[in-house]
Amino acid sequence: YARSKLCNVLFTRELSRRLAGTGVTANCLHPGVIATEFGAGGDLRGLNAWMFRVLKWFLPGPERGARTSVYLASSPEVAETTGRYFADCKEKEPSRLATDDELAATLWRESERLVDSVPRSPSS
Repeated sequence: YARSKLCNVLFTRELSRRLAGTGVTANCLHPGVIATEFGAGGDLRGLNAWMFRVLKWFLPGPERGARTSVYLASSPEVAETTGRYFADCKEKEPSRLATDDELAATLWRESERLVDSVPRSPSS
């Protein structure tokens, strides 16, 4: 999870840099730990599955988890904010690694390479 979140933050930084001057913003967020159907399809097993089932009763629901997404999509307060990381409708400082612009550019280039290597269907 930590690696995928790091990539999410890095990709957002690079996307924001590439969109500079267009009027389009790109931000990323952590929705918080919320009660969802995560793990319900057998993704979790053993102690992790049991703990998640128990904790789910005490966690906020998906509506709470959506607050920051809705805030970023609709609030005039962040209309000009881009390339940032948010949690609980507030800007948060990501890890030092997540602020590495060269790493963000490298991730972007590698993503392009991987996408270009996927065979296309005849209809596309």
